[in-house]
Amino acid sequence: MLKLSIIIPVYNVEKYLSKCLDSLLDPAVRDYEIILINDGSTDGSLSVAEQYQDRYPGLITVITTENLGQGNARNIGIERAGGEFLYFIDSDDYLAPDALHGMTAVLDETLDILIFDSTTVNVDGKAIERIPGCGRSTSALGLSDYPELLLQYPDIGNKVFRRSLFLQSGVRFPIRVWYEDMRTIRKLYQFTDRIRYIPRAWHFYLQRPDSVTNTSRVRRNLEIIPAVDDLWDFYRSHKRWEELREVLVYLAFHNEFLTGSVRVNLVDWRSDVQETLLCDFLRRAPDWRNNRYVRALPFKHRLLTWLLMRRMRLSVHILMKLNNLMKDKKV
Repeated sequence: MLKLSIIIPVYNVEKYLSKCLDSLLDPAVRDYEIILINDGSTDGSLSVAEQYQDRYPGLITVITTENLGQGNARNIGIERAGGEFLYFIDSDDYLAPDALHGMTAVLDETLDILIFDSTTVNVDGKAIERIPGCGRSTSALGLSDYPELLLQYPDIGNKVFRRSLFLQSGVRFPIRVWYEDMRTIRKLYQFTDRIRYIPRAWHFYLQRPDSVTNTSRVRRNLEIIPAVDDLWDFYRSHKRWEELREVLVYLAFHNEFLTGSVRVNLVDWRSDVQETLLCDFLRRAPDWRNNRYVRALPFKHRLLTWLLMRRMRLSVHILMKLNNLMKDKKV
């Protein structure tokens, strides 16, 4: 059995795919494969993928499917993978030069999930921000002793998973929805406490104007509501709601109310999506002020919360625009 299968959904990323694939080629690393799932691309992505397959037979495999989104593509990769471990990376992201060797060196029988850090970069390759993958660095992590795992950075690109976690739990990526990482990764923590965090910035996460996370399709931000419902229902069904209530309420506060509202506000501060997010959050967590994670918010987030709760949305818009302008000057 191979040690690692790298699964890459590909959809209209002709400009970025080569950089991603080049970062995954390491002749010093053995026992791995790269599976490209062409998700009905309409540009030259398939041609690029097939060129790499021709150059690296036995290492790179291209599978073409109809356009059903990256969740479906990842699920296909799970079924076709021959590796003991799975690594999912988006086709416009890439790895640091030492990443593949570093991650394969620590994958062994004592580990089910490996977490590491990401660095966001702009289209010119300039680093914007380093994002820690986890807030605790120990040899073994699990929800029982560290429920804050549910609050850690949920991106798929900074984690490696044992394939049997998916096969035995039945957890798969949802199809054609936003927040598929949130609906999937945070469920897998239920099934293992053999989780390790290494504070190495191995993953580069590209922030591009036309990406899903920066899109102007404002109303799709409402998909966070069923995503939170799904996760709450999952942990209720596993009889862990009372144990994890504090972190699950804060997860809704941070993702649905705070982050969701700010994301919408930056695009259109007049959008009624903000009101829907606010009302749904207040419905599901009327006692949110008593949450210990909310009470520990830094000043910036307390200020945003105060403004959003009072529907002072133009003030939020101005504040966040200024904040982003200052970030851009630092890059």
